[in-house]
Amino acid sequence: MRTDVRGGVSPRRRPPIAPMGGLRYGVVLGLVILGMLLLAGRIVTLHVLDRPFLQGQGDARILRTEALTAHRGMITDRNGEPLAISTPVVTLWANPQEVPDDRIQRLMLAQALGIGPDDLDARLERFSSREFMYLRRQLTPDAAQRVQALRVPGVYAQHEYKRYYPAGEVVAQLLGVTNVDDMGQEGVELAYQPYLAGTPGQRRVVKDRRGRLVRDLETLREAQPGGELTLAIDQRLQYMAYRELKAAVDEHDADGGVVVMMDARTGEVLAMANQPSYNPNNRAGLDPRGLRNQAIVDVFEPGSVVKPLAMAAIMESGRFDTDVVVDTSPGWMMLDRFTIRDIRNYGKLDLAGILEKSSNIGMSKLVLELDEPLIPDLYRRLGFGQSTETGFPGEAVGHLPAPVRWSRSQWAALSYGYGLSTSALQLASAYTALANGGMRMPPSLLKLNEAPQGMPAIEPQVAHELLRIMEQSVQPNTGGRRAAVPGYRVAGKTGTVRKTSVSGYEADAYRSLFAGVAPVSDPRIVTIVMIDHPRGGDFFGGAVAAPVFSRVTGSALRLLDVPPDQRAR
Repeated sequence: MRTDVRGGVSPRRRPPIAPMGGLRYGVVLGLVILGMLLLAGRIVTLHVLDRPFLQGQGDARILRTEALTAHRGMITDRNGEPLAISTPVVTLWANPQEVPDDRIQRLMLAQALGIGPDDLDARLERFSSREFMYLRRQLTPDAAQRVQALRVPGVYAQHEYKRYYPAGEVVAQLLGVTNVDDMGQEGVELAYQPYLAGTPGQRRVVKDRRGRLVRDLETLREAQPGGELTLAIDQRLQYMAYRELKAAVDEHDADGGVVVMMDARTGEVLAMANQPSYNPNNRAGLDPRGLRNQAIVDVFEPGSVVKPLAMAAIMESGRFDTDVVVDTSPGWMMLDRFTIRDIRNYGKLDLAGILEKSSNIGMSKLVLELDEPLIPDLYRRLGFGQSTETGFPGEAVGHLPAPVRWSRSQWAALSYGYGLSTSALQLASAYTALANGGMRMPPSLLKLNEAPQGMPAIEPQVAHELLRIMEQSVQPNTGGRRAAVPGYRVAGKTGTVRKTSVSGYEADAYRSLFAGVAPVSDPRIVTIVMIDHPRGGDFFGGAVAAPVFSRVTGSALRLLDVPPDQRAR
């Protein structure tokens, strides 16, 4: 303390601010301002420059694009009756990492799912390192709701469709089936998969990190349902054909059989039945043989049912009059070291008698008089050895040998149905030429809006004459008498052909056939019946296949309201 001259105490003076202190203050203030500017710049960078990138990263963690299942198109018969429809179902899945270990919840979940608790625990343990596993596929909505009502964490639902076939086994091979993902696997379902499946849609949703749905944002693309497919078959005729075929196969303890019914005017397939069959709605323990549509994918030697077609070539040749007589005695003949036989010695036969008695000798002698390959040429015009172009998966084309250095025995064999192979559908198409004034109609599995242009195959007058001749083969006291339909005129031909194996023709195994047209006065339908390996004594086509033809064709004519023939017996 300083004392002035007056003896008082003088006040303390404030020391001046040092220059260094002001500098520190300015530095701190500058750093604060700089930090704020950097922070503002970062905010601008994040919200303006980096916004698209950051928003994309955020969306990638929460936004999801999910598929919207397209409704598979319905398949109907020609009258609009449903044959294949898709019904809504629910698939339950789980994230094993979210399902609680609580014993009570797991027990309730297992009971609702219809599985054992130990099985559920084992599956959850097996998929414990994953975030997805199926619990049950394609449950009914009611059954799925009972599971969802438990509100077990980690259990989710996915809406799908399941294919249902109202007709069951009756039309199974033609329709085919879909798999658990509703994709066509066989038959028409496979052939028209892109058309029936439609186009799936898309929607954008927000999900949390555990994959749970938070919000449905928008529909990006609506699902386009599949197209509706109308088949040519008539469900009434299909049921009837299947019933009669199944009864015949059971009665004769046969390996199987086929019935094909075709509209003679349009080529539309009105019925196509197969045995054995299966229930497409429940495929547990099915017989794999039942999956095959034998009418289209299997071939066989047709035997005597092609004799009317071979006779058409013989008649068209101009070498023979309609009243020509052939001596078939003594009922057998040697040709190229092969023996050709009839069942017995029929003696002298005219053209009608050769077809009625189904004489191999008569056909062979006639065809050996021809110098040109008229029969194989006609067979080609009738579609043998060629695709029917139905688009059916696995469709068979059959076999028609080329006429190169044929032996006389091969030439003769073609006239009575050996040495070539055909499907039942091809055979039905060939017979439309007889029923349609010589114009062969290509087969169609789909309903047609108008009749297609037929393909000339047989001279019209020859086709008409052959129908008249074939009608005599279905009269009383003939081999085809059991094919007669009360009230209607029927033309047809029986056939009995030996089956083949890797070792050649089997000794006691046959196919029984009948092919026919009705009514003769105004042909409407062509029906082919084939019974594979009948047992129990009867195996001739006239005894096994002809009665099936009679019942199937008679019922069809009545269902189609075809008026009876006045001349019918």
